[in-house]
Amino acid sequence: MIIIAFCKNTSRILPRLLCHRFKHVAPIGVYPDCLILHQFINRKHIKTIKLDMRDLKILQKYDWRFIYLTGNLPNEFYATNARTCVQMTKTAIRLRNIFIQTPNALYKYLQYRYLKQ
Repeated sequence: MIIIAFCKNTSRILPRLLCHRFKHVAPIGVYPDCLILHQFINRKHIKTIKLDMRDLKILQKYDWRFIYLTGNLPNEFYATNARTCVQMTKTAIRLRNIFIQTPNALYKYLQYRYLKQ
């Protein structure tokens, strides 16, 4: 399972100006013993953070939104060539849509595609 986490807050200037509702997105890989969040810092620098279900509930209290998808993260998922958090997440879920460039557009696409069923 893959969890896609969307956040409304950021410390960066460009996402505050360009992105509407959601400013950041991060994929979370679900494994039998833990959850691993892949945090995009900048190009060629991605930090992995170990989480548990309690941490997801805490993040949800701070206006994070989650979309649960079936499937697993690719084995070769490093995404060090990604320039943005959206490109990294699209690589994680194997999505190739050039029109999705902001976290808000990705959220709307996933919500329409997967939650409508």
